[in-house]
Amino acid sequence: MTIQLTVIKIEGYGPWTITLGSDREAKLQILQAGFYRDLQKLFSDRDCLVYANRFDEYFAITNGLSVRHHVEIKSELSRIYENLTTSMAIGSGTTPYQANLEAYKNREIMKQGTHNDRIIARDGVLLTRSNLTLNIDDYIVLLHIDISNSSNMSSKMSPYEITCMVSKIYCRLAEEFLKKEALTFYLGGDNFMVVSNATTKQEIQKTIKEVSNGLNVRLNCGIGIGRTGRQAASAATKALDTIRDLRQTGKDIPVYEVSCL
Repeated sequence: MTIQLTVIKIEGYGPWTITLGSDREAKLQILQAGFYRDLQKLFSDRDCLVYANRFDEYFAITNGLSVRHHVEIKSELSRIYENLTTSMAIGSGTTPYQANLEAYKNREIMKQGTHNDRIIARDGVLLTRSNLTLNIDDYIVLLHIDISNSSNMSSKMSPYEITCMVSKIYCRLAEEFLKKEALTFYLGGDNFMVVSNATTKQEIQKTIKEVSNGLNVRLNCGIGIGRTGRQAASAATKALDTIRDLRQTGKDIPVYEVSCL
């Protein structure tokens, strides 16, 4: 089972922002929001899914996406954002963390200009030959996690205190799942998504329970399995909805799985 991740980076973003002068913050926030919107649209139209890592760097789940399609997306971004230079580094591995490492190594090779016969660069998209070995048997496992009855927090905490609690949960989830070479991203509200190939259902259940007990919150976790990022995310959300539906019937199942395979 192999997962393919693409790291999209706005190159030289820090130095470029300085050229906008000191009254630049509003412009940058508008730019970052628009860039993420357009990036998500371009990848999701090809059945992939993008998560913000930092506002100058993004992770896309790109199983099944060819190099040619990456080049097309990069060209469209260059057309929309003429003043920004972007790079795309593709990595693959049996775990999301391994794929992330390979993408990072490829990006560093691109920066150093030390390509070799194992590294292929096409119009600013960098990959290794191992990226070309994905097959139809590969699939993606995503976890859609939310806080059960988060509305109860609203009656006890101020908006900012809720944000602090959500941040704590995010950090704990990220730390615990990283030990299993899974990557966690914040979706907004009280929702998180974990790219968790190679993590067993038993490990997932144990981690969710430990984080819930450690922070005295109740977490729901929908496990989704699919061939592409969007398929897996859809399955994970469907699993999360099922947890809520079952709870209304008196069945308390905090972790539920749906597969699109």
